[in-house]
Amino acid sequence: MSDRSTEMVTEAPVTRTAREIGKVTKLKTTLLVLTLNEIEGMKAIMPLVKREWCDQIIIVDGGSTDGTIEWARENGYFVYIQKQRGFRHAYTEVLPYVEGDVIITFSPDGNSIAELIPPLVAKVREGYDMVIVSRYLNEAQSQDDDFITGFGNWLFTRTINLLHGGKYTDAMVIYRAYRKQIVHDLGLTQDEGYTMAEKLFHTKISWEPLLSVRAAKRKLKVAEIPGDEPPRIGGERKLRVIQWGGAYYFQFLREIFCWR
Repeated sequence: MSDRSTEMVTEAPVTRTAREIGKVTKLKTTLLVLTLNEIEGMKAIMPLVKREWCDQIIIVDGGSTDGTIEWARENGYFVYIQKQRGFRHAYTEVLPYVEGDVIITFSPDGNSIAELIPPLVAKVREGYDMVIVSRYLNEAQSQDDDFITGFGNWLFTRTINLLHGGKYTDAMVIYRAYRKQIVHDLGLTQDEGYTMAEKLFHTKISWEPLLSVRAAKRKLKVAEIPGDEPPRIGGERKLRVIQWGGAYYFQFLREIFCWR
């Protein structure tokens, strides 16, 4: 796996003063660990996450019944149990508890490589609004993709680039870091960006694709670093290929007309 990174900046570079650079390097970080019956992955992956890498770690749980919640609490993690199902509700509900200036979203099922947290944080502290751990940049690859998910990720990323001016190699992945402020600036907590898509396709969706779209439209400073996606460890895959795919594609098209 290469350690090279790529930058997606569609605006003129901003010259920062020494004081501003100092503020960037001191940004506090919050790691959000998303779980739903991931006891095997939690036991394998979380011991690899050194607590000094982030200022705050929150386990955001969707109602596990396999001991995930109990294991997390026994190991000293703060656990938030979401009230409404779906990734985006997990994010919006836990947001008031987030103390960091930067949010890192992380999957403990084996798909996210823990050792990439420090370089991800370091890249954000260079002054980026968002940094994505791309499964398709340089030599990185996904070992969890099948033909359908691999093609879907390629299609969705290319669509965002074409319709909204992105320069992504991976616009869909959960594993990324971004400034908490852009959640509000991009309207990610507002239901209007999701409700029609969710009603049409009878599902609940996450906000990573919409975040990628609106970051590109707003011309935020975005970078990618390469990161492999290892196979899932235990648990059950949550992906809803047809429903999520249709809902996300509807969002991409709707965003042409409905958000500025």
